[in-house]
Amino acid sequence: MRKVRKVSFADLVKENKQQLLKDQEAMDRIEARLEQKRLEKAE
Repeated sequence: MRKVRKVSFADLVKENKQQLLKDQEAMDRIEARLEQKRLEKAE
């Protein structure tokens, strides 16, 4: 049986950030969403 690896929240965030930085398509979607939110707040 494999030992379950306990990962801290900070480590999960770091790992997720690295994956997103490598995924240009995901970054484009995030940037578009942020830009849309900024435009809605500006109105």
